[in-house]
Amino acid sequence: MISRSRQVALALTAVLAAGAAWQSREHHPSESGHPQAPVVRERGFTLVASGGVLPHDSVLGRARFDAGGTGRDFEPMLSGARPAVAGADLALCHLETAYGADGDRTGSAFPPEIAQALAATGYDGCSTASGRPPDDGTDGSRRTLDALDRAGLRHTGAVRSGREARTGTVLRAGGAEVAHLAYTHGAGPLPPGGPPAAGLTDETRILADARAARKAGADVVVVSLRWGTEWQEAPDERQLALARSLAAARAGRRSDVDLVLGTHTHVPQAYEKINDTWVIYGTGDQVPGAAAGREGAPDPRGDRSTLGRFTFTPPGRPDGRWEVTGAEFVPQLYDVDAGRVVDLGRALAEGAEVRSVRDRIRTVVLSRGAAEDGLVMGE
Repeated sequence: MISRSRQVALALTAVLAAGAAWQSREHHPSESGHPQAPVVRERGFTLVASGGVLPHDSVLGRARFDAGGTGRDFEPMLSGARPAVAGADLALCHLETAYGADGDRTGSAFPPEIAQALAATGYDGCSTASGRPPDDGTDGSRRTLDALDRAGLRHTGAVRSGREARTGTVLRAGGAEVAHLAYTHGAGPLPPGGPPAAGLTDETRILADARAARKAGADVVVVSLRWGTEWQEAPDERQLALARSLAAARAGRRSDVDLVLGTHTHVPQAYEKINDTWVIYGTGDQVPGAAAGREGAPDPRGDRSTLGRFTFTPPGRPDGRWEVTGAEFVPQLYDVDAGRVVDLGRALAEGAEVRSVRDRIRTVVLSRGAAEDGLVMGE
């Protein structure tokens, strides 16, 4: 939940900003002397969201090679995603694991250099709600979030304290205040003395948090969900039911949730527009873990992902909602041999094998009729 002090501050900011914005509309007289339609000063924005960062040992080895054997450099690995990410007003990622002690990868942890690379690529914030708690409890969670703070990345999901659990994450994009909320469908057992668990996926809690964020002044509410069945391209019934519920909840003219970003399945899943809310059921992993499916055999689908890009346009009236007027997906591939994220939507990404992968991603993404609602493939 968003703290009371943050609610008051945001509400005051929103009131003042709204007053300035609506009062700043200028009425220019026409040649007949009658005022023309008001000119709105708010600015729209683009938001991009990508899949999980879950690097396995070969990914870490590539980062050491790219650093010349000293330290780790993840920026070259992510360079293929940079044009789409850096070109957005707001870019969000998902971290699936925590950072290890002394910068080492231990168990489910990995080195903090990747936070610097994510920031350099153009990301503004990350979801950290995960089913993999830090290996050493409070210290692991604190290291993770401290590393993100040092890199200038905002975060939501995992917390360092109960106080932080009650504080929402609000980011500025264009002329909008964007609340970013994150939840996981389950978390492994915390070590003794562990931090508060990341928010668990519960419809009542999600909607309460979304409404609190809206009341505090958020123009757009984005919910990141770690959900779904691993290695399954079709969203499962729990995903479908929760998506319908979140998209149906509204207060007056405005939906409680404007955008749902799904992770965890390791393979791309469908995009769908439900009422006025866009849902990405599963992005896939942008930087993947070991590509082994449910049976333990290698599964190349684990190297595929999508990046969602949405254009938000400001409302035409004070009580209106920010509307998505453009929706795109960018197919991506993690090239295991080169150790690079490849944008499959770009014209240079050709060849029979590339086309086959891109076509499969497109088929999955559009499998629930998103093309009819205007979703297109971008680059």
